[in-house]
Amino acid sequence: MEHDNITEFILLGLFSNEGVKVACFVLFLLCYLTVLSGNLLILLTIRGSCLSEKPMYFFLSYLSFTDVFFTSTMVPKLITDLLAQKKTISYQGCLAQMFYTHFSGANKIFILVAMAYDRYAVICRPLQYVVITSRQVCYVLVMASIIGAFIHSVMYVLIITALPFYGPNQIDHYFCAIFPLLKLACTDTSMLVIAITSTSGVTFVALVISYIIILSMLRTRSSEGRRKALSTCSSHVTVVFIFFLPLIFTYVRTADLARNDTVFTLF
Repeated sequence: MEHDNITEFILLGLFSNEGVKVACFVLFLLCYLTVLSGNLLILLTIRGSCLSEKPMYFFLSYLSFTDVFFTSTMVPKLITDLLAQKKTISYQGCLAQMFYTHFSGANKIFILVAMAYDRYAVICRPLQYVVITSRQVCYVLVMASIIGAFIHSVMYVLIITALPFYGPNQIDHYFCAIFPLLKLACTDTSMLVIAITSTSGVTFVALVISYIIILSMLRTRSSEGRRKALSTCSSHVTVVFIFFLPLIFTYVRTADLARNDTVFTLF
C-alpha cells in the first residue's frame, strides 16, 4: 500500500517547557556519554584480558556492544530534538529507527537468555560445562540471537508498512515506538496490539523458566552450595529485572495508555 499522504512524522517528545528541555539536554547528554564510556570500558577490560575466554564474559562483552548500539538508535536524536524547534522524522527514517531499535533491543534480550543458559550450565551441569558452553556453542548462540532479532524487527517493520497512514502525523513519543505508531494508523489495530503484547513476553517467560529449573536443582545442594550458586546468578538476575521491568510496564499496557509510558521508557 502506498503512503503518499504521510512523508514525515512529528515527534512530540518529552517536555514542552523550554527550561526543562535545556536541563534535560545536559542531563541526557551526560547520561549518554556515561553509558558509552562505561560500555567501552567493559569491552576494553574483557577484550584485553583472559576474561574473554570465559563464556559469561564473552556474552557480557557482546551485551555491552549491543547496549551501545541500542542506546545510539534513540538517544542522539532525543538529545538534539530537545533544542530543536520542529521535531520531525521522515517516514523512511521512522521505519529505520524502529527497525534498529527493535533489532538491538531484541538482540539484548536473546543474549540475556544465552547468559541464563550459561548460568544453568555452570550450576546444573558443572561436569559438562566446558563442553556445552564451548566457544563454538557461544558463537552459535550469538548468531541465533542476531537472526532472531532480525526476524523480530523485520516483522514489526512489515506490520507498520502494511498499515495506512493518511491522517495525523504526530507521534506521542520521543522516538518511533510501535504503539504510538499503531494509534496513528487509519484502521483498527486492536488485534495487533494484543498480538504484539503477547509475543513480547516469550523471552521473559523463557528466562523465568530457566531460573525456576535452576532453583529446583538447588534443593538437593548443601546450604553452602546454594549460597555459591545464587551468588553467581545475582548479578545476571539484577540486569534482567532492570532491563525487563520498563519493557513489561510498556508492553502490558494498551496503546491508549502509551503516553503515560513515555518518560518511563527512558529507563
